[in-house]
Amino acid sequence: MLKKFFTKERIVLLLILLLAFALRLYKIDNPIADWHSWRQADTAAVSRSFIKYGFHPFYPRFEDLSNSPSRLENPQGWRFVEFPIFNLIHAGFFKLIGVFNLDIWGRLTAVISSLFSLFFLYLIIAKFWGKRTGLFSAFFFAVLPFNIFYSRTILPEPLMTAFSLGAIYFFGTNWIISLLLGILALLTKPYAVFIMALPMAYLTINKFWENRKDKKETKKIIISAFLYAVLVFAPLILWRIWMKQFPEGIPSNQWLFNAGKMRLKPVWWRWLFYERIGKLILGGWGTLFLVLGLANKKEKYADGFFYSFVLGSLLFLIVIARGNIQHDYYQALIIPAICIYLGKGIETALRQIKKKSYPIIGCLLLTTVLVFSLAFSWYEIRGYYQIANPIIVETGKRVDLVLPQEAKVIAPYGGDTAFLYQTNRPGWPVMTGSIEDLIRLGATHYVSVNFDEDTKKVIEKYKVLEKTENYVIVKLTLKPKTL
Repeated sequence: MLKKFFTKERIVLLLILLLAFALRLYKIDNPIADWHSWRQADTAAVSRSFIKYGFHPFYPRFEDLSNSPSRLENPQGWRFVEFPIFNLIHAGFFKLIGVFNLDIWGRLTAVISSLFSLFFLYLIIAKFWGKRTGLFSAFFFAVLPFNIFYSRTILPEPLMTAFSLGAIYFFGTNWIISLLLGILALLTKPYAVFIMALPMAYLTINKFWENRKDKKETKKIIISAFLYAVLVFAPLILWRIWMKQFPEGIPSNQWLFNAGKMRLKPVWWRWLFYERIGKLILGGWGTLFLVLGLANKKEKYADGFFYSFVLGSLLFLIVIARGNIQHDYYQALIIPAICIYLGKGIETALRQIKKKSYPIIGCLLLTTVLVFSLAFSWYEIRGYYQIANPIIVETGKRVDLVLPQEAKVIAPYGGDTAFLYQTNRPGWPVMTGSIEDLIRLGATHYVSVNFDEDTKKVIEKYKVLEKTENYVIVKLTLKPKTL
């Protein structure tokens, strides 16, 4: 019985999952001060608010009280972006299990989500192209340095991808499970539509075409597809309507589409296809596998299905043009499509090598390309794990220790909320007005790791509680100290 269950493919898949898990544990205990720490801090802060104030998913909050995100004062610290499913799971793990700190649980939530993504990706590819290609694609999903890093960051993207791939896998076989996963995917992040919509549409159209002579069946397919589309988007629409009651908590987002009018311009092509996909994700050499996979035909129906993943990814890059140029973590959404064709590419290369007279040389060359691809990508990614400014972490711990829980802190860091997050206090990550204006809005303390002119003026005017060569903590009052 066990021998029948533990087939060769399942053992290999299990090893790939274990490898993926092990790789994602690298620097899992990093404080939130590495690459894109500001976005991770914003996400983690919502989870921490659930621990502090209770699990109220319809009232998500974070530490930033400034008007920077929405251009409106936000005294309650509302944070209305995606529905906080990631945060509920994140805070839930911490509350139920504990053991690790909240930041580690945030990273582990992303890691576990990425393992589900890997599993569903394998199942989808194995179903259409066979288990061998599925294993190759799963391997790339496991080992791409770019994907490893963003599969252990405190961001909703890994969970969104897992829900999306799960919804696609169950689409057509279990309508209800697919619908539930699709709803969760869109609520986790609406960009999930670019992963799910075209593959699902392709499957629906093909099913309709196959049954076009059966009017009863075609009617059933149309009704089913219509209901799915209505029901899968309904919760997201309701959430967006609910959000409008809290405009101060909705960050400005129109710029994500095409600020600077870069869409399809040379800068767009260079940044997304050369800098990001070519260098960062594929390390240059991996482009060979991607091109081989895209160019090789395997089976008409399956090929069309998987090309829909590519088209969806391309639409995402085009529609959210400036967002993709501005933030490399946006490209986490296109990783499944890339891995699909990397797996197909290496499977194609191996099949061709077997036909040649010198298979050993061919395999050595293939291995060289693979190693170089991962090595050069790692060279680009390795700096992402570094803590850019350890002083903000040390200072944050000190602030958390000496200031009262009800304190509201000005922690200027160029608008980056990573420093404010470390203080474990609500406040302002940037000076959005004069110091007196912020005191009137409720600021009680000023903390800085940068002794610039603004900080020097605050030190001169208000009472210094602590000062070292690295930081200063100042008590703020409407009545400055007497000079």
